[in-house]
Amino acid sequence: MDRRDRDDRSRDIYIEKLVKLNRTAKVVKGGRRFSFSALTVVGDRTGNVGYGFGKANDVTEAIRKSIEKAKRSMVKLPVKNGTIPHDVVGEYKASRVIMKPACPGSGIIAGGAVRAIMEAGGVTDILAKTVGSRTAINVVRAVFDGIEGIMDARAVAHVRGKTLKDMWG
Repeated sequence: MDRRDRDDRSRDIYIEKLVKLNRTAKVVKGGRRFSFSALTVVGDRTGNVGYGFGKANDVTEAIRKSIEKAKRSMVKLPVKNGTIPHDVVGEYKASRVIMKPACPGSGIIAGGAVRAIMEAGGVTDILAKTVGSRTAINVVRAVFDGIEGIMDARAVAHVRGKTLKDMWG
């Protein structure tokens, strides 16, 4: 198996979402020189999700860089019956994201950046609210801060001194 086959297979299992694409201009002697930055989210819909931020002079190169960084920064998102196990608040600088589990059939009730992360991570039902600054990169980092604070069912049961069967029935 060569590298191209491996890349094709890895491209198939990951869902890639572009959250924000930004263009900046630098004025030089001959006119304007444009640069691009891309914020992407990558997930496998089974609980693994990551984000990346890439910059380049070309749009496709910026997106490619951000996807590569996102694949390297994957974290585990605990999903229980299509939602998160408990309420959690993520904070980064002036952005706060409040995430609550939702009953089946509710869908993803969240704004753009949070919605992209949850879809890529495999969450189908969640309630989320962004409070404070709504800058895309800060909201994404706040969501990942919240994800780090989520305990999976086994950890919660262990902390409470119960078995999983006692917790979930």
